[in-house]
Amino acid sequence: MDFFKRFFTKSKPTVVEGVKTAPLDPRALHTTSDLPLAQRLILGMAQSAGMERTHNEDALFALLGASAGEEAMPEFGLFIVADGMGGHRSGEMASSISTRTVAHRLTRDALLRMMESDNRAEMPPLQDVVRTALEEANQLVVERVPGGGTTLTVAVLLGQQITFGHVGDSRAYLIRPDQTKVITRDHSLVKRLEELGQLTPEEAELHPQRNVLYRAIGQGANLEVDVLSLPVTYGSHLMLCSDGLWGVISDKELERIVLTASDPQSACDKLVAAANAAGGPDNITALIVYFPPR
Repeated sequence: MDFFKRFFTKSKPTVVEGVKTAPLDPRALHTTSDLPLAQRLILGMAQSAGMERTHNEDALFALLGASAGEEAMPEFGLFIVADGMGGHRSGEMASSISTRTVAHRLTRDALLRMMESDNRAEMPPLQDVVRTALEEANQLVVERVPGGGTTLTVAVLLGQQITFGHVGDSRAYLIRPDQTKVITRDHSLVKRLEELGQLTPEEAELHPQRNVLYRAIGQGANLEVDVLSLPVTYGSHLMLCSDGLWGVISDKELERIVLTASDPQSACDKLVAAANAAGGPDNITALIVYFPPR
């Protein structure tokens, strides 16, 4: 239990208004072996280049697992969506490099370290590991893909807590029957103007520069990463997606599709189809994890 206390220690997370970042009490963790099959997590994901693009600059990664036995671990998962930017396939390279780098770092320094009992006492807080992973991705993109960049949103699930790392305007949503909430904050100029009260939400939706970012991986040597932790909300869907989805389909329609679909994979397929039916002006990526009620 000392391992979980150390691993979930908070480390100066970015404060996002209305979002709780306090670490979960490690005593609340339980393992998948305690749960019936119907209460285990369900994953879905889908992508499309869209109707107007010739290739896909989005990147996607998902890992979901559990362990049972004498030293069983809690449910764990790693989910990433990145949306590349830049001509001559620079965006595709930037999103791919960033996704691989973050997945490698977090698998090695978080998920695999849980299995190494000899090294548990030396593990840094998970929020620090997430921040370092995105900073490392930024450094590699700056070095290897001049002129390229990417958004990236990552969610790391350990037991009953999810830790997010975020840069850019790909989004993480929490969707439940009574509420749909955007967990991440868009790092776009238009969103910043909206936050300052210089644009209304309606004006921001139609603004011609709504896709211009002031923060993204690959934009410079120093990267500020939003990091926050939340307890799992059972009976809800966690969705990560690129702006090729949320920028085309309203939040109300996203919510309707997710909550009426038969399962997360069906929801992802229908979301991508809806974005393409609405014109598909950009690459589209959707990843959904469903947390059944307990």
